[in-house]
Amino acid sequence: MARRIVITSGKGGVGKTSICANLGHKLARLKKRVLLIDVDIGLNNLDIALGVENKVVFDLIDVLQGKCRAKQAIIRDFDNPLLFVMPSVHTLSNINIPFAELNKLICELDEGFDYILIDCPAGLDKPFERAISIANEAIVVSTPHISSLKDADKTIEYLISAGIDILGIVVNRVRGDMVMSGEMLDPVEISKTISQNLIGVLPEDDSISYSSIATEQSSSYIAFDLLATNLEEGSTKMYDYTKKYRGFFGKIRQEIKRRA
Repeated sequence: MARRIVITSGKGGVGKTSICANLGHKLARLKKRVLLIDVDIGLNNLDIALGVENKVVFDLIDVLQGKCRAKQAIIRDFDNPLLFVMPSVHTLSNINIPFAELNKLICELDEGFDYILIDCPAGLDKPFERAISIANEAIVVSTPHISSLKDADKTIEYLISAGIDILGIVVNRVRGDMVMSGEMLDPVEISKTISQNLIGVLPEDDSISYSSIATEQSSSYIAFDLLATNLEEGSTKMYDYTKKYRGFFGKIRQEIKRRA
């Protein structure tokens, strides 16, 4: 049976979709069969993050409405034969989707994959409830900002009340120079503040804006490697977000970054 993990935050704009896509890529590189499902109906773009938008014929809504079979809506990734996505390209966020029908679909897909990663919409309303209803585990995403941290904390309370096992928190868009100067919250302190394990730290990475999947040249490539390994093996290795800002040359980099 697949591990069903919802990628959530409570707040929009923290990078849930990018994390879902990159984590899926890394798990597939670990020889795991991975299905990504876009349940962010209305603001959906998981297919775009993976670069398969031109391959979409049917989507999640079509399956639930009986217009096609599940396998007709599942798209294989261009680069990795073990990575698949079931997109949601409908633009109407008020489409009525019975929770029972969605759960039935996930149960049908369950045996064919090692992981099912669920891209969750922002907020704590019905679309959020719909997304977590098909999951049994959750990764909570936050950025190192007070407003995001508060929303993540509220989301954690909701997940606990819903009986979802929280695997940990991923802190995204971390700038090591600002952490060292005290201008940005430290991910380690964030995890202590909300009493959740730190499962991943992802650096601020401008290249993700241009290509949603991290390349070997990007600063987040290793960070996503570590996140996937932590999830699969239960390890706790974190991306060293202050490494390049330590020492003599690190101070120079800090100054350059500050002036940029």
